[in-house]
Amino acid sequence: MSNEKTMPVVGFYEGLPIEDPNSFIDARLPLPKAQDRDLLVQVKAISINPVDTKLRKKTKKQKELQVLGFDTVGEIAEIGNAVQNFQVGDRVFYAGTTKRSGSNQAFQLVDERIVALAPKNLTDEQAAALPLTSLTAFELLFEKFGVIPEKNANVGKSILIINGAGGVGSILSQLASWAGLEVFATSSPRNFDWIKSNGVSFPIDYHGNIKENINKKERTSFDFIAVLFDITAYFDQIKTLIKPLGHIGTIVEISKPLEIGVWKNQSVSFDWEYMFAKTDFDYQIETQGKTLQWMTDLVEQDELSSTLTKTYASGIHANNIKKATKDVESGHMYGKVVVSGPF
Repeated sequence: MSNEKTMPVVGFYEGLPIEDPNSFIDARLPLPKAQDRDLLVQVKAISINPVDTKLRKKTKKQKELQVLGFDTVGEIAEIGNAVQNFQVGDRVFYAGTTKRSGSNQAFQLVDERIVALAPKNLTDEQAAALPLTSLTAFELLFEKFGVIPEKNANVGKSILIINGAGGVGSILSQLASWAGLEVFATSSPRNFDWIKSNGVSFPIDYHGNIKENINKKERTSFDFIAVLFDITAYFDQIKTLIKPLGHIGTIVEISKPLEIGVWKNQSVSFDWEYMFAKTDFDYQIETQGKTLQWMTDLVEQDELSSTLTKTYASGIHANNIKKATKDVESGHMYGKVVVSGPF
């Protein structure tokens, strides 16, 4: 009989529809061991993101169990021999990587360079809502758009956020407002109170013609436009809304060519943002741990708040992950959904 230690995990062998009984299954796998700069984290709470659903759906039938999961809050159970910045018992959060087994397991290995101490003033659930979307928003706003990452340092400039009520939009609007930008954002009117609580000064109904709805606010152009949805659906409406030398960015893959040549004579910059680019290509990954620590500092200073809106707190198991994933796949979620509790 083997003495190998095992742990509970939630995974799948094939990207099946969420209603299928095998879309997620409870299983057990060997307990990993921390080496080098890895932390072994006991997972306490996870958040479901659109990327989870996209990667699952793309998975063809596999022989080995696939374990996804990115946003994580947990406690360090073991450290590798080269770890420099953390110790056993630290409460941490991170967004993980697509290149390693995910956080839908009781214990997960993660490189310390993409990890930060979790905000002390947030619960596990509140903190788990933040890492992936915070990194996405930070990189798009400050690294790609060139907005100055200081409080009120960008007064006089403006940003339009398409899909302001989603996970990324809900933290991007907070960061933009903190940095001094005038924030316009689209959402359903039923979510106007939510986006206004997250720093949006001018909510825009996404129904109908967005450009006409913006013009009603006596606004004709923006320094920055962040499209947190398939930009091809909005291209014709936004192409005349950007100022010369402005920035337009998106986080969602497109299915057909985008005629960005219309912005050539305005010297408009077009920016892609994919949070996993750094870890996928092992490029400046330490910046993500530093960014998350910066986010922690702002949260603990009450400058930013969690974007948590829904929690399944009765345990991290296949049934609750299915429920949370179904919420995300519905396309009607605002903010973030989290699963927490024991495995």
